[in-house]
Amino acid sequence: MSSAANILLKQFKELTSNPVPGFTVALPNDGNVFEWDVGIIGAPSTIYEGGYFKATLKFPNDYPYNPPTFKFNNEFYHPNVYPDGRLCISILHPPGDDPTSGETAAERWNPTQSVESILISIVSLMGDPNCSSPANVDAGVMYRKDRESYNSIVRSQVEASKKDIPEGLKIPTSTDDFVVHKRQTDDEHDENFWYASDGEDVDEDMEDYDVTSEEEDDEEDD
Repeated sequence: MSSAANILLKQFKELTSNPVPGFTVALPNDGNVFEWDVGIIGAPSTIYEGGYFKATLKFPNDYPYNPPTFKFNNEFYHPNVYPDGRLCISILHPPGDDPTSGETAAERWNPTQSVESILISIVSLMGDPNCSSPANVDAGVMYRKDRESYNSIVRSQVEASKKDIPEGLKIPTSTDDFVVHKRQTDDEHDENFWYASDGEDVDEDMEDYDVTSEEEDDEEDD
């Protein structure tokens, strides 16, 4: 098992054992640990309240040294989301300074990030767009100059998204429900919790997941 797969299994297990308000995570039917199904929950007291937005996280074989990609699976009108659903956010840009965009290394990806920190940043960005360099220029202009029309489009997408709410999922209705409370875990004092070694054992309930990277698939085909 690759180091990246071990890390992702650890992070997936933690997020499913101790869910964080604001999003859900699951693996696709084939159990591919390098691709996650994500549900972003609209925060109470915002225009996204009550919404549930399906998305996909895809991780590279050298994770966590390079970031995953994030894409909404349905229409999502937002200054920082391309029309095809791809999200543009600094935390998912490759590590290092970028003189072209003006982003510093501190703003971009680094290996200490986790899936949890990524998704919390996305939830935060939904209600506080960065319009200085929008991925969707039309949405950026409308957000700044015609907020009423912008909100109207978003609300219609929120209503459409409700059909995708999984059975049994409780959608937060108050800001208190959206607070991340301190969680106790068996690995709380393990500084290397997210960075499992190649030889670390994987729980039996995780053995059905596909932890083969794309590169390893290619080697087997050869």
